[in-house]
Amino acid sequence: MSLSVSPLVDLAARVGLSPTSALLTTAMTHSSYAAEHGVTSNERLEFLGDAVVDLAIADLIVRDFPELDEGSGSLVRSKVVNESSLAEAARVLALGAVVRVGKGVQKENGRERPSLLADAFEALVAAIYLECGYELARDFVQRALRADVEAALTEPGAVDPKTRLRQWSEARGRGTPRYEVTADGPSHAVTFEARVFLVDEQWAVGHGRSKKAAEADAARRAWERRDA
Repeated sequence: MSLSVSPLVDLAARVGLSPTSALLTTAMTHSSYAAEHGVTSNERLEFLGDAVVDLAIADLIVRDFPELDEGSGSLVRSKVVNESSLAEAARVLALGAVVRVGKGVQKENGRERPSLLADAFEALVAAIYLECGYELARDFVQRALRADVEAALTEPGAVDPKTRLRQWSEARGRGTPRYEVTADGPSHAVTFEARVFLVDEQWAVGHGRSKKAAEADAARRAWERRDA
């Protein structure tokens, strides 16, 4: 089969590529079609696009969500850069109507397979990156997946306890939580106690084997009593 002209032209216009772009054609070529017609599949582009998507989302998290530490940022990124999210982004772009597939995949209505769509999305990102540069590819990825990042932030466990408490406290006019930490015990078995204050009121006390762990425990306990 040949590329669907109208969907391809529409896709090219939306992503800033020419409908005659060789890279766009390759990006929309599944391995099943490539094997049947002796052309290049999108597998190498998918490999590159995977890295570009990962970097673009990390870039978004660092620039627009400074409250996330590296652990929370990694968790949010993992919830966004996955087959399910990328396949949904591909559906929004109607890539299933554009990608070229072999007869077997076509017969099985395989154009809507999540894995096929996710790979096509990553290959498309790579095509944009190679033809237009990183900034345009980054902006494309961030527009496509920003809502997923924001949704991931609302999921339980997506944000560390200190960040969650700070967001809640600041939103209610209580300011940024303040922590006072003390250490006790011998150097080989030291324990830490953290007290968290909202304005000048002590809200909770936490303990841990490190300062960071004690503060997180205090923040968790303060969060649990927020509606008390």
